[in-house]
Amino acid sequence: MDSAMIAPVLAQAVPQGLLQLAPMVLILGVFYLLLVRPQQQQAKAHEEFVRGLKRGDVVVTSSGLYGRIVDVRASDVTLEIASNVRVRYDRSKISAAAPAAPATKEG
Repeated sequence: MDSAMIAPVLAQAVPQGLLQLAPMVLILGVFYLLLVRPQQQQAKAHEEFVRGLKRGDVVVTSSGLYGRIVDVRASDVTLEIASNVRVRYDRSKISAAAPAAPATKEG
């Protein structure tokens, strides 16, 4: 058999649709690895942090409010943001732990 007769047969063996689909699959794979997966890991870490909140933790909320947790409930926490000033806040809106504020002398 002549190689000129075999070439068209081999060209038909690889479906053209799969070759056109390969770049899209590659782009979706990269998109998942660079955007979706890190976001899932970050959400999981935040969920574990919120689940581990306890009395006495100093936290910052998503709106930038700093406070110390004085009561923990199933869906919310009570924060003390100043002496005898307490507010209830949704647990999921606690964004991070904050370092305790250093004591300052006024005068």
